[in-house]
Amino acid sequence: MIKPVTQSDMMQAAIIHSESWKESHRNICSAEFVAIHTPERQKNYLESEIAKGAQLYMLIDEKPVGIVSVQGSLIENLYVLPDEQNKGYGTQLLEFAVEKCQELPLLMVLSTNDGARRLYERNGFQLTGNIVTHAGGMCELEMCLRKE
Repeated sequence: MIKPVTQSDMMQAAIIHSESWKESHRNICSAEFVAIHTPERQKNYLESEIAKGAQLYMLIDEKPVGIVSVQGSLIENLYVLPDEQNKGYGTQLLEFAVEKCQELPLLMVLSTNDGARRLYERNGFQLTGNIVTHAGGMCELEMCLRKE
């Protein structure tokens, strides 16, 4: 089941975000930077995204296992708990998010996140050529859903 995140389950969404973010960034960021991404910090981040107009959703399969947000046609914050990855949850969340998009779906993926990029490509996304470079040389690659 995928449902909107409410205030009562916001901390669970933040835990998913924190654990997954730390896992995906642990080999590319300093240990100190990874460590500050606590559930409390990520809760504030997710609440700020909602305040800016994003819709946040949670996938529950006996327990909460993943989240995704959609704002307009931008898909963000697609995170699945590390122990729950490679079970199809990312695909479920991505397909759900695509349906929520108002126009051609877009997303950003870290250039170092090969697993996420493969997930997106298997589901019809392709690189647009747009790149956002962050401090420390980290890059995000823009992807859009291929037009049929």
